Amino acid sequence: MILNHTTCIGILITLMCFTSDTKVPEKFFAKVIGIKDGDTIEVLYKKEPIIIRLAHIDCPEKKQPFGKKAKQFTSDFCFGKKVKVISKGKFDRYRRLIAVIEFKDQVLNKELVANGYALHFKKYSKDAIYSNLEQQARLYKKGMWSQEKLMEPWIFRKRKIVKKKKTNQ
Repeated sequence: MILNHTTCIGILITLMCFTSDTKVPEKFFAKVIGIKDGDTIEVLYKKEPIIIRLAHIDCPEKKQPFGKKAKQFTSDFCFGKKVKVISKGKFDRYRRLIAVIEFKDQVLNKELVANGYALHFKKYSKDAIYSNLEQQARLYKKGMWSQEKLMEPWIFRKRKIVKKKKTNQ
């Protein structure tokens, strides 16, 4: 895998911040200081930045239709606000804390799905609430469901990796 300068710096910053060895409470409040994309945010907790990957969902990638709208929805929902972070203390392979984000009795993860800016990530979540929210969004053609054809983000990412491998050969 070839990493560019920006990717290396991003990985280094993430490693310098929170690591999967760091213990965080299951519930805590933190200020949202960055929006990476629709399903990844950065919060400040006890003066330390934490990258959070939203649990149960997968948003379109930035280069996909509705990827930028998903990021904007997330930003409008929580940027600069003090949110409640709910997790089981688990981190993904990129050392992002997997969590649910609440603000004023609304759950960002659910709102993204309900408005058609995220899919229920069934590979990692069996929560029926997210499946029901996705079905409703599909039925009413909200957000990404207004398109005739939709490529799931996990398929988009996989195709991108395959294309890179072919170009490097």
